[in-house]
Amino acid sequence: MQILFIDTVHPILQERLTAKGMKCIDGTSWTREECLKALPEIDGLVIRSRFPMDEDFLKHGKNLRFILRSGAGMENIDLKYTKKHNIKCFNAPEGNRNAVGEHALGMLLALFNNLKKGDLEVRQGIWDREGNRGVELDGKTVGIIGYGNNGNAFAKKLSGFDVDVLAYDKYKKDYGNQYAKAASMEDIFKKADVISFHIPQNEKTMFLADQGFFDSFKKSIYVINLARGKIIRTQALLNGLKSGRILGACLDVLEFESASFEKTISSEENIDFNALLKSEKVIFSPHVGGWTVESYFKLSDVLADKVLEFLMRDS
Repeated sequence: MQILFIDTVHPILQERLTAKGMKCIDGTSWTREECLKALPEIDGLVIRSRFPMDEDFLKHGKNLRFILRSGAGMENIDLKYTKKHNIKCFNAPEGNRNAVGEHALGMLLALFNNLKKGDLEVRQGIWDREGNRGVELDGKTVGIIGYGNNGNAFAKKLSGFDVDVLAYDKYKKDYGNQYAKAASMEDIFKKADVISFHIPQNEKTMFLADQGFFDSFKKSIYVINLARGKIIRTQALLNGLKSGRILGACLDVLEFESASFEKTISSEENIDFNALLKSEKVIFSPHVGGWTVESYFKLSDVLADKVLEFLMRDS
């Protein structure tokens, strides 16, 4: 069995697959065309997001049995094609959920306590205590949209604070637990002080958070997005920041990221992006919410567990 590694992942995955007699091929420096040439002889692929797994690519995989995606999101894979051709797809949200939960909490506390602004000012010799007076998380209501691995992990991190956590998940039933109460979107629109997105990007979630969405909240809110950038319409976010309906935002992902997540467009190319970058009410990170030393290992280890169990059952 031959496994083509298109993207770089933790070596534990290759080590575990090799130990089971599989041949692991390093295609991490190959072009798409070079990968295409090898694909007819390949049984499995290991990917992150370097280029899309669309029909034009996958149709060359005559022997392809599975795709391992190191991460949570699957929007880079044509899932309709893989289902039709019985190609099993695995992701690993269990591997980076703790990292996402910690990162979301860290960004929110940094925003509430002006840590970025205060740090920059002290370095410039400015000692402005009143201008950096913070806001406490205790007493707030946090609405979590999407209550899978990452949403649940964030709720767990919030359990040490005196907050009410409401979770909404369109695709689950009876999902409330000790960390969050199951709620309707109407409940979240009415009660939330903070909202955090933990949903995949697909046809139904693209630009879910548009002007109408933000206008539905009864209170001014803080926004956290560690999911996918195109869930939020940037213009609507800017309008909310300008009007005061949105008090601040924590953005690990951006509408203007490339599909590979390795870069954004230049701010000079887009007026909305430039305006967002200039806002003092926004704190950014470069799509690293699940990108820790520990998650790097766990993502590959989880994928090894899943694919080896699949192959054992399928043999």
